[in-house]
Amino acid sequence: MLGSGNTATVLCEVIANAGHQIVQVVSRKEEHAKLLAAAYSATTATLTAAELDPADIYIVALNDTSLDHVESIPGIRDQLVVHTAGSVSIDVLSSCTSTYGVLYPLQTLSKSSTHVPEIPFLIDGSDKDTLHRILGFAKSISHKVMEANDAERLRYHIAAVFVSNFANHMYVLGELYCNKERLDFKTLLPLIEETTQRVKEISPFLSQTGPAVRDDIFTLSKHLQALSSNPDIKYLYLKLSESIIKFHVKHQ
Repeated sequence: MLGSGNTATVLCEVIANAGHQIVQVVSRKEEHAKLLAAAYSATTATLTAAELDPADIYIVALNDTSLDHVESIPGIRDQLVVHTAGSVSIDVLSSCTSTYGVLYPLQTLSKSSTHVPEIPFLIDGSDKDTLHRILGFAKSISHKVMEANDAERLRYHIAAVFVSNFANHMYVLGELYCNKERLDFKTLLPLIEETTQRVKEISPFLSQTGPAVRDDIFTLSKHLQALSSNPDIKYLYLKLSESIIKFHVKHQ
């Protein structure tokens, strides 16, 4: 495992739980590698090491910027190497080896999480044989595996930003608003859970509720007036409401 951050930490647990051995953890700073490797009795090394321990697959779980310089990692040359990025081309690894691919976890991953979530994987390979090897490994650690080329994976990554990162930012703003207005944010948790449950059962389009989808100008005006002391949140409220109105009118 090359990396010791959120993705590397969660993937190590998933891989080990599936019965595989984490041979070695490699990181920029060896002390970071040791913290993760200790849980798996694995050896450690830095990214500049001339050689890494023998392994069946080398997983590069580094940030996207680091992948631009992946050819500077000498220990992965001529090995089976995969990266875990959603928006980086598979061919970024071509300068290191002829057998390479992608093992992209379509999930938000955090080393501080108290549980391991279900993780769908989008995979690709430099050729059919390599893809077959990656597919076998991916299926051994997840029940949801799908082949996806660079363009498809990028589109999934964009969609993931909308449903996860942007949605979570709305929670952040909701929490900030509650704190400012002396409200208990946790009172909203059942609403959040119900909204999440609905999109598992029906299309988000069909489950949309609220004053904007009803084109309730009276309520929208009251909300905007009440948000006058929060101009940034008021702006987002207005633009999101306009988007909901426009979208639902268009698709009626």
